[in-house]
Amino acid sequence: MFMNNTKSALFFAFTFVFSALYVSADDKPNILILYADDIGYGDLGCYNSESKIPTPTLDKLAQEGMRFTDGHSSSGICSPSRYALLTGRYHWRKFHHIAESFGASKFSPEELTLPEMLQENGYTTAVIGKWHLGWDWDSIRNPGAKPEKQGKRLAWQPDDFDWSKPIPDGPLDHGFDYYFGDNVINFPPYVWIENNRVLDVPDTMIDTENYNPAKEGYCEIRPGPMVTGWDPYDNIPTTTAKGVEKIKEYAEQNKPFFLYFAFPSPHQPIIPHDEFDGTSQAGPYGDYVVETDAACGTLLKALEEAGVADNTIVIFTADNGAEHYAYKRDERFDHWSSYPLRGVKRDIYEGGHRVPFIVRWPGVVSPDSVSNALVSQIDIMRTLAAVLNVSLPEDQAIDSYSLLPILEGKAKTAHQSLVHNTYQDRYAIRYDDWVLIDCETGYMQGKKRHEKWEERHAYPEDDSSPVELYDLSTDIGQKNNVAAAHPEVVEKLKKELNSIRQSPSTL
Repeated sequence: MFMNNTKSALFFAFTFVFSALYVSADDKPNILILYADDIGYGDLGCYNSESKIPTPTLDKLAQEGMRFTDGHSSSGICSPSRYALLTGRYHWRKFHHIAESFGASKFSPEELTLPEMLQENGYTTAVIGKWHLGWDWDSIRNPGAKPEKQGKRLAWQPDDFDWSKPIPDGPLDHGFDYYFGDNVINFPPYVWIENNRVLDVPDTMIDTENYNPAKEGYCEIRPGPMVTGWDPYDNIPTTTAKGVEKIKEYAEQNKPFFLYFAFPSPHQPIIPHDEFDGTSQAGPYGDYVVETDAACGTLLKALEEAGVADNTIVIFTADNGAEHYAYKRDERFDHWSSYPLRGVKRDIYEGGHRVPFIVRWPGVVSPDSVSNALVSQIDIMRTLAAVLNVSLPEDQAIDSYSLLPILEGKAKTAHQSLVHNTYQDRYAIRYDDWVLIDCETGYMQGKKRHEKWEERHAYPEDDSSPVELYDLSTDIGQKNNVAAAHPEVVEKLKKELNSIRQSPSTL
């Protein structure tokens, strides 16, 4: 799909001016982003030597490339982080919450996305797996249709939609040539979508009372239309097979490709296949991480077999930290998914948004290298623009910094500051080694302290301070709030946070 006329004209103007700087088609690297869902910083062996979860594929990927120890997602939840990854823009400049079931697109027509940039520079682009950034479902909804109460939620029925119509404002309208997936594994409609059409017509409603395939935690399957026989266990095998198919297909073409492969795992429902049961010492969640690692291995093997591994940038990262079931898992299996950090998914403590971040680029990134630079997924867009010598319009990817000098070993830093946020009006800011939680707590889910976990890990009692300040150079676990001892740092970071929030650009 083409960009809207205004955005397209501006971008063509910039690409024309800088066309002399482009790398040749033969030199343009392929790009594969492996994006996990709800995985903890301490789940991978390459980040936590005491992890109870074997992750041989991703450990090897880190050995073959660069492991960032201070990499962050934009948010502590799904959709905002994905939006930031694909635009180079903090999500909180526009929205905070996820795209709900049958929710509208999170993208505006004037926003330049990463796949649009790559499309305009000769790339074939594809996304496989979890989209979770909305579609224009209203355009295929039948006139007069209204949702009905099912359990605790309102739910649309199969007959409420004209499934024969294409679904607009999805991946194909924001830079992707191809899409395959089920949108969100635990959101309706429960059907495979290819490009902008369902492959089968949903003919029944999912039975949320009796349908509970989860092996750990709750199913969290939302009510809505389903194709008879739908099975979420099919997700990873089906999408992985499609990923392999597309890698082989694209490798045969005489043009570079970008594949954004977005896993549903280890997000709820936690549903590792039986063959992975017991492969970790961290329960079903750990087994699901093992299955995710194995699927990554299958996709990386496809690059090798297609003969394009040496000319492919591979990035592995995740949308946020592990779900709150991590607390019970730590108690039961002595495995803390966020180790050595505090917090989980949704939180603005480090465990909510500091995630694994690995980049392999043969011939450019030194094998088995480690960077302690403060980096974010918002940096991926400007980094790839730098790889291609593309100058982005000034009003696009405004929060993104190029990590290319770090990847090439020519620099050690990118950001000095980074804003952390999940919910409206509850922010944190990182500045050098300082982190200011500019609200009463970094726990975001119900603002609740997890007293049993804190006692287990020797955290002091809450000091009831209106803000929290931590020095990560000496307190990576964010145990000791030193706001009272450093009021000048608190004031400095408050001003920096306000400056970034009020500015349209941090560049």
